[in-house]
Amino acid sequence: MDLKLKPFDFAQAAAKAGMADVARRVEANTRLGSTADTAAVEKPSFQNAFTGALNSISRAQATASTMQREVQFDNPTVSLEETMIAMQKAQLGFQSAVQVRNKLVQAYTDIMNMQV
Repeated sequence: MDLKLKPFDFAQAAAKAGMADVARRVEANTRLGSTADTAAVEKPSFQNAFTGALNSISRAQATASTMQREVQFDNPTVSLEETMIAMQKAQLGFQSAVQVRNKLVQAYTDIMNMQV
């Protein structure tokens, strides 16, 4: 069985995950290549990715809150279905962030408890 893997495009995956700012930086780094001054362009890091994800979650919560308020005020341009979907997206994003935080705290605790 001949198995061929497609190349992984990190910028496209980050854009699909809602981390457009990370995708833009990766794309800029790719376009610049090794000949350009890489100090001017920020390299992708876990901190930047996590900050972008938290900002995305914050925006989703703000959008859901705004939509919820508009539904309560009987705004005909905002549907209940869209509002419920936005609320679920915000809730899932928050739960994911909490799980990542819990894993980071657990990893930190495990490392601090190691004997050297």
